[in-house]
Amino acid sequence: MERQLLFIIRYRGTRYHGFQVQRAGVLTIAQVMQDAIEAVFKQRLNIKGCSRTDTGVHANRFALTLRTQSSIPCDAAVRALNIKLPPDVAVLECHQVPDTFHPRYDCTGKRYLYRIWNSTIPNPFLTDLTLQHPYPLDLARMNAAAKQFLGSHDFSAFCSAGSKVKDRVRCITDASVSTDGALCTFSVTGSGFLYNMVRIMMGTLLEVSRGAIQPEQLPAILASKNRACAGPTAPARGLYLDEVFYPQELLAEKQP
Repeated sequence: MERQLLFIIRYRGTRYHGFQVQRAGVLTIAQVMQDAIEAVFKQRLNIKGCSRTDTGVHANRFALTLRTQSSIPCDAAVRALNIKLPPDVAVLECHQVPDTFHPRYDCTGKRYLYRIWNSTIPNPFLTDLTLQHPYPLDLARMNAAAKQFLGSHDFSAFCSAGSKVKDRVRCITDASVSTDGALCTFSVTGSGFLYNMVRIMMGTLLEVSRGAIQPEQLPAILASKNRACAGPTAPARGLYLDEVFYPQELLAEKQP
């Protein structure tokens, strides 16, 4: 009997060109996942992801599904896949979900993190996992600006100019900046995100920190719907897909 499995994975995106399968010779998360799945399930299965991630972007919890007639238990599948996967990708969980479940369309929200190493001295252990920013950060100004993102807005000013998405209204439910020593983290949760939206938010908050943009200008920037009015796009290496939210009842079939 065919069943649908949902896997929650974690990965370091440094050497990958995002999640989605691309042209031959371009390494992606989907490719190494399918390779591992083929080794475990003895068949190359199609997978569906909850999102596309850019080259160099990381994920703490990324969701993908596959359909299989294999009876392998979820816990055994997790162990077997982690043996076959490279060390920069790991499977955290497996759930059996309804046939109608879709990892993208059933998602009710996502949380992203952007991490900055705020020091004049590089951290070799975080080179590809954070953006090094050697200048002081004004957290009060950054948080005052981040609060302006809350609620439903047209985020065209915070979307890559090449995006073809027509509906650019998104609802942000949480946005804040915090520090732990030299590590600074921007956390943002919302119903969905546009292409490069979080990286542009981060770039704008850095402009706010240095005084080039005032926190009270954010509503006008949003209202402009003009990409040129917002700050630069922060590099991909500091960005993490941190959590993907689903209705709990859809995950009720988790296997022992």
